[in-house]
Amino acid sequence: MSADPYWNHNVHYHSVVLAAVPDGCRRALDVGCGDGLLARKLAARCGSVTGVDRSPEMIRLARASGAGNVVFREADYLAGDVVEAGVYDFVSAVAVVHHTRFEDAVDRLTRLLAPGGRLVVVGLARNGSLLDWLISGCGVPANRLLALLRGGKRGPAGMPMEDPALDWGEVRRAARRLLPGCRFRRRLLWRYIVVWDKPREGSP
Repeated sequence: MSADPYWNHNVHYHSVVLAAVPDGCRRALDVGCGDGLLARKLAARCGSVTGVDRSPEMIRLARASGAGNVVFREADYLAGDVVEAGVYDFVSAVAVVHHTRFEDAVDRLTRLLAPGGRLVVVGLARNGSLLDWLISGCGVPANRLLALLRGGKRGPAGMPMEDPALDWGEVRRAARRLLPGCRFRRRLLWRYIVVWDKPREGSP
């Protein structure tokens, strides 16, 4: 059983994000950190972690949790003069990029990475075809079982919510165009995961 204080579809994929953290990660950034649950987990694998969220209430909750090598900041990652660019070895964005134009979100996230750094996006998409609906339907039994085992689907009150604008195919094509060489995978509980390594300086 999970030791997490609550379970939902985003928390379910925290383990995938953590497994993608590169060895020797010095600085990590969790974008849209919410109450800081993932950022605190990242702190066990990274030298320092910054969690940013534009919701004052979420940052209040995150700071109240306390964590030695984690700093939480009320900030919008899209604002170029707020979050330092080009310095993070690892950037995670869970249920974040669908809150704005996909291209703008990805452009900013890649700029935040240091050369050779890794980006992990856990995102949402809408059903745009019959196949999408069929695949999504397969997640229903798994969701019900996991929710039963984890005590129900919950999360911090006041978490901002937004419906995705792009369907699964549109997200896949955009990710592969904007993040050449990325690994894209659609997961069972209505999420996709993109992992991308930023080229090092001097790389083609």
